[in-house]
Amino acid sequence: MNSNSSNHSAQERIDSISDRIAHSRVPSWKRVLDCTLVLLAAPVWVPLGALIAAWVKLVSPGPALFRQERIGHLGARFLCLKFRTMKVNADTTVHREHLNHLINSNRPMKKLDATGDSRLIPGGLWLRTLGVDELPQILNVLRGEMSLVGPRPSTAYEYEMFQPRHRRRCETLPGLTGLWQVKGKNRTTFERMMELDLAYVETKSLFLDVKIITATLPAILLQVWDVQRERRAAVKAQPAEIVARVLPQSSPRATVLRPRIPDLARGPALGAAHRTGLRAGPEPVDG
Repeated sequence: MNSNSSNHSAQERIDSISDRIAHSRVPSWKRVLDCTLVLLAAPVWVPLGALIAAWVKLVSPGPALFRQERIGHLGARFLCLKFRTMKVNADTTVHREHLNHLINSNRPMKKLDATGDSRLIPGGLWLRTLGVDELPQILNVLRGEMSLVGPRPSTAYEYEMFQPRHRRRCETLPGLTGLWQVKGKNRTTFERMMELDLAYVETKSLFLDVKIITATLPAILLQVWDVQRERRAAVKAQPAEIVARVLPQSSPRATVLRPRIPDLARGPALGAAHRTGLRAGPEPVDG
């Protein structure tokens, strides 16, 4: 009986592996959809790509394209193409530390450049926010290394941080956009991103790919709004001492912006108002 049970378990494992291999094959409809949409959109992405390449060369010395080894379908490695948005030889150590923090803290996947990054070239933040820095990956799609829809291709050091169950996201082609991108992206946590990637691996279909592609533009606009909001918040969070240093102490504007010191004899922050007969107005909510 033990022998039969053992044989049965072994057969179940073999069947499970066979099902996984069959499920991880690239469907023919995906390849047809990718090539068709890429060719139809060529009148848009080809001139746009040329303009972006010219801009990168104009504002920053170095190549327009950035090549980086990524982990693709079933763990295969390939050179992923992007427009360069950072200065040449920018330090990537800070990105690794940031990613490690996001994985361990399970906080929203906010990028380092959301509120400013000195490593970025002029205009680099908006190239990344709009996602147009990834236009060269259309060539990866035409090569069959990527798809229009799928999990984002991870770097080798990211892949090493993944748990075994996370690595199942490589059972489909990596993509330019995906379920995670249209379901919140930077508002989601690392674990939520993995859940969405694995959900796509299990449920990918022609209808789902078309739905994700259609939802990508609204998702990009939402990301632009988030970046603008975070930048405004970062400006407001600057300490008042910076303003005091920039403006002369005798400047009328400096007097307005200088923090009020409470009059302890008359109560918190109301001494000046009582002496002048003026009422202190509320602080602006936005500006």
